[in-house]
Amino acid sequence: MSLEEDLRAETEKWLKRAEEARERVSPRGEEGEGFSANIEAYLSDCRYFLERGDLIRGFEAVIWAWAWIEIGARVGVLQEGEAPL
Repeated sequence: MSLEEDLRAETEKWLKRAEEARERVSPRGEEGEGFSANIEAYLSDCRYFLERGDLIRGFEAVIWAWAWIEIGARVGVLQEGEAPL
Protein backbone atom coordinates (compact mmCIF):
# COMPACT_ATOMS: atom_id res chain seq x y z
CA MET A 1 0.00 0.00 0.00
CA SER A 2 1.30 3.47 -0.86
CA LEU A 3 1.67 6.28 1.64
CA GLU A 4 -1.31 8.03 0.04
CA GLU A 5 -3.47 4.91 0.35
CA ASP A 6 -2.39 4.47 3.99
CA LEU A 7 -3.24 8.08 4.83
CA ARG A 8 -6.64 7.85 3.13
CA ALA A 9 -7.42 4.59 4.97
CA GLU A 10 -6.39 6.05 8.36
CA THR A 11 -8.39 9.23 7.76
CA GLU A 12 -11.50 7.27 6.76
CA LYS A 13 -11.09 4.99 9.79
CA TRP A 14 -10.88 7.94 12.17
CA LEU A 15 -13.69 9.77 10.41
CA LYS A 16 -15.99 6.79 11.01
CA ARG A 17 -14.90 6.57 14.66
CA ALA A 18 -15.36 10.31 15.19
CA GLU A 19 -18.82 10.26 13.62
CA GLU A 20 -19.80 7.35 15.86
CA ALA A 21 -18.39 9.12 18.94
CA ARG A 22 -20.25 12.31 17.95
CA GLU A 23 -23.50 10.33 17.94
CA ARG A 24 -22.85 9.24 21.53
CA VAL A 25 -22.53 12.74 22.98
CA SER A 26 -24.99 15.56 23.35
CA PRO A 27 -24.32 19.21 24.15
CA ARG A 28 -24.87 20.63 27.62
CA GLY A 29 -25.70 24.30 27.57
CA GLU A 30 -24.51 27.05 25.31
CA GLU A 31 -20.85 26.06 25.53
CA GLY A 32 -21.74 22.49 24.56
CA GLU A 33 -23.62 23.82 21.54
CA GLY A 34 -20.47 25.65 20.51
CA PHE A 35 -18.42 22.48 20.87
CA SER A 36 -20.97 20.57 18.79
CA ALA A 37 -20.85 23.18 16.04
CA ASN A 38 -17.04 22.97 15.91
CA ILE A 39 -17.13 19.17 15.80
CA GLU A 40 -19.62 19.20 12.93
CA ALA A 41 -17.52 21.77 11.07
CA TYR A 42 -14.36 19.70 11.39
CA LEU A 43 -16.14 16.50 10.31
CA SER A 44 -17.57 18.35 7.33
CA ASP A 45 -14.13 19.74 6.50
CA CYS A 46 -12.66 16.25 6.65
CA ARG A 47 -15.20 14.91 4.16
CA TYR A 48 -14.63 17.95 1.91
CA PHE A 49 -10.87 17.48 1.86
CA LEU A 50 -11.13 13.72 1.30
CA GLU A 51 -13.39 14.27 -1.69
CA ARG A 52 -10.79 16.58 -3.20
CA GLY A 53 -7.83 14.33 -2.45
CA ASP A 54 -6.34 16.74 0.11
CA LEU A 55 -5.41 13.95 2.51
CA ILE A 56 -3.23 15.90 4.90
CA ARG A 57 -5.89 18.53 5.60
CA GLY A 58 -8.52 15.78 5.80
CA PHE A 59 -6.52 13.96 8.45
CA GLU A 60 -5.89 17.19 10.37
CA ALA A 61 -9.61 17.98 10.36
CA VAL A 62 -10.65 14.59 11.71
CA ILE A 63 -8.03 14.77 14.46
CA TRP A 64 -9.37 18.20 15.47
CA ALA A 65 -12.93 16.83 15.51
CA TRP A 66 -11.82 13.97 17.72
CA ALA A 67 -10.02 16.36 20.07
CA TRP A 68 -13.12 18.56 20.46
CA ILE A 69 -15.21 15.47 21.27
CA GLU A 70 -12.80 14.22 23.92
CA ILE A 71 -12.19 17.62 25.48
CA GLY A 72 -15.90 18.46 25.52
CA ALA A 73 -16.69 15.19 27.29
CA ARG A 74 -13.88 15.65 29.82
CA VAL A 75 -14.82 19.20 30.77
CA GLY A 76 -18.50 18.30 30.90
CA VAL A 77 -19.92 20.41 28.09
CA LEU A 78 -20.73 17.25 26.13
CA GLN A 79 -22.73 14.55 27.87
CA GLU A 80 -21.62 11.02 27.04
CA GLY A 81 -24.20 8.40 26.19
CA GLU A 82 -24.10 4.70 27.11
CA ALA A 83 -20.86 3.68 25.38
CA PRO A 84 -17.68 5.45 26.57
CA LEU A 85 -15.46 7.27 24.10
